[in-house]
Amino acid sequence: MTVSADGRGLVSHAGGLLLSQTLRITGLDKTLSQQLERWRPGRAVHDPAKIITDLALTLALGGDCLADIALLRSQPELFGTVASDPTVSRLIDRLAADEARALKAIRAARATARRRAWHLAGDRAPGTDGRPVIVDLDATIVVSHSDKQHAAPTWKKSYGFHPMTAFADHQDDSAGEPLALMLRPGNAGSNTAADHIETTRLALAQLPKHLRRNVLIRTDPGGGTHEFLAWLTRPGRWLKYSIGFTITDTITDTIAAAIDKLPATAWTPAYNADRRPRPGAWVAELTGLLELTGWPKGMRVIVRKERPHPGAQLRVTDLDGHRFTCFVTGTRGGQPADLELRHRRRARAEDRIRAAKDTGLRNLPLHDFSQNRIRLEIVALACELTAWMQLLALHGTTAGRYEPKRLRLRLLAVAGRLVHGGRRLHLRIPAQWPCPRPIITALARLHALPTPI
Repeated sequence: MTVSADGRGLVSHAGGLLLSQTLRITGLDKTLSQQLERWRPGRAVHDPAKIITDLALTLALGGDCLADIALLRSQPELFGTVASDPTVSRLIDRLAADEARALKAIRAARATARRRAWHLAGDRAPGTDGRPVIVDLDATIVVSHSDKQHAAPTWKKSYGFHPMTAFADHQDDSAGEPLALMLRPGNAGSNTAADHIETTRLALAQLPKHLRRNVLIRTDPGGGTHEFLAWLTRPGRWLKYSIGFTITDTITDTIAAAIDKLPATAWTPAYNADRRPRPGAWVAELTGLLELTGWPKGMRVIVRKERPHPGAQLRVTDLDGHRFTCFVTGTRGGQPADLELRHRRRARAEDRIRAAKDTGLRNLPLHDFSQNRIRLEIVALACELTAWMQLLALHGTTAGRYEPKRLRLRLLAVAGRLVHGGRRLHLRIPAQWPCPRPIITALARLHALPTPI
């Protein structure tokens, strides 16, 4: 086999056209252009919005740093005119110099595009049929291999950053989309109430206004603080919650005493994800057996008892050879097993974080903290474009549940040939490609959707 760099009409990552069309359909390009107009210098050739969305497309296609935008620049027929590396760097510097306004502008454009994407999705969008919009909060570690601004030792003995995330769960589907990615120093706490409150504020601002009073906030035990629960339940806020509740050494005796008082009939089998009883796991309610003075009115405490997995090491809070975990909720109705299953599905936030790390969150390549905050908004844009594309174009197919790595391998990375004919431009993908039908169907669905004026 011989190799030569003289091919014409060939494009790689032709599946990126799905993301470009999603960008157009949601109106994110136009909205972002309006929001970022103040950062466009006089006589500038490149629109700042086009540069930001090109960076988001780069991350969605598997890029890792700003220079990877060269992948798009080499294919103007598919992705249009792309700015040079120095132009991209100068824009990031300008945005970082006016960080507060820049973040506000990008977030406003994201919220507007989300509102349109959910409107186009109809009953597949979160918050339809009266169901609450579920927002999952969780923190994660982003390791830094150099001394960047505000990088610090983390509680996991690594070095880097400790961002807080908020994702909208799509419930029936396995997908989700980021509502807020808040960058924090590596030594930020896991249970800092102020950070949970700020992340929740940012997440709620991303939701359409008519859905903000029907929201369920879920967190791990890091959110089980007096301050955060008091903020969630403040009169007039209308937020539901399902929050992990840590069994610490100071209240172990209280929890243990309450558990001992429970009759055997109080325990009911816990459910698996398919709502079938899970062998070796039970749930019960402890609300009436605990002194909850100082906690929100109407708060319920649910406990789960489970046999430890083979090889698991028991903790001081594990009683009678079983592992106990608790969570609290303000939901008045509902059986403990149903509420516990709803809370346990919060673990899908870990899947969303893993997908975000495959879409640029794993690496924060810039030095200044403000620059990396801009970078984090671009990561959110990349994740949202992927989620909206699956929601609008791949629903009802297995590809609608793909995580980023598989989505790139099977759909986005396909090569193609651009052919001019009949006053139109045709994209031909290989006949031997193992899954061409989802690509063709998805593009047809996107083309059928109206473009915002």
